[in-house]
Amino acid sequence: MEPTTTTTKLNLTQDEIVGILESYSQAADRLKESHDVLQLEVRRLREELANKNRQLERRKRLAALGEMAAGLAHEIRNPLGGIQLYANLLKKDLTGQLEQLQIVDKIIMGVRSLDALVTDVLAMTHTVEPKFAAMDLVQVVGTAVELVQPQLAEKQSQVSIHSPASLEMFGDPNMLQRAFLNLIRNAVDAAGQGGQVFIDLNRKQKYILMQVADTGPGIDPEITDRIFNPFFTTKDTGTGLGLSIVHRIIEAHDGTIKVGNAPAGGANFTLKFPYKVSTVQSQGSEHND
Repeated sequence: MEPTTTTTKLNLTQDEIVGILESYSQAADRLKESHDVLQLEVRRLREELANKNRQLERRKRLAALGEMAAGLAHEIRNPLGGIQLYANLLKKDLTGQLEQLQIVDKIIMGVRSLDALVTDVLAMTHTVEPKFAAMDLVQVVGTAVELVQPQLAEKQSQVSIHSPASLEMFGDPNMLQRAFLNLIRNAVDAAGQGGQVFIDLNRKQKYILMQVADTGPGIDPEITDRIFNPFFTTKDTGTGLGLSIVHRIIEAHDGTIKVGNAPAGGANFTLKFPYKVSTVQSQGSEHND
């Protein structure tokens, strides 16, 4: 006995068919939109993972370099103390002998310079642990600018600050002041004689942005990946530790720092900090109690 096939005929009107096709088209469009969103999210996560991996590799390299530098710094500092002690004793014995005293003063200045370098090296190797407190970023930046006034007067340069009257954030004011001071000094040096430095501060939603731009020659794109590495410098003088210390301080505040060139020329450093509203408010309420 052969099987029988039953065929059911759907009696659909033209409007019903059009409705089914429209529903299918809408479902297909939603599926495509979801696919596009998913692709963008996957791409973002891949980029974030690659960035985290780069940061992890950098920290590993810095940790190894830090251990070596710390050992060398201690070995250098020990004889430096002896040299400075004997130089000071020699200076007392040479009272009235101007030519010999000038030589001894140069020795003492050289020792102090080396000691400052050792201090920077040791600071780079130590764990950065900010003492967080509610602070006014505008005030901290303003103090850093005041500290570079002698350098500005020498170079006949200017620093312009564009910011709101105040900008509250949560951070270590002393540590951030040191970072900003290094950054502004570098910008003044790069701008050259009669140059200008522009500082812009503002808040955008959940972030606080700070830009430091100068009217100097700008930065070679080939060195932007190395500019925050310890001991890397393009100057004839300097230790190459300033920007490395800046980078570590910004990272310790859960922030980021990037470097590029402004459209009009000159280097442009962009700092980005998370705006922790609840933390700032809770800190403020504790002080009011």
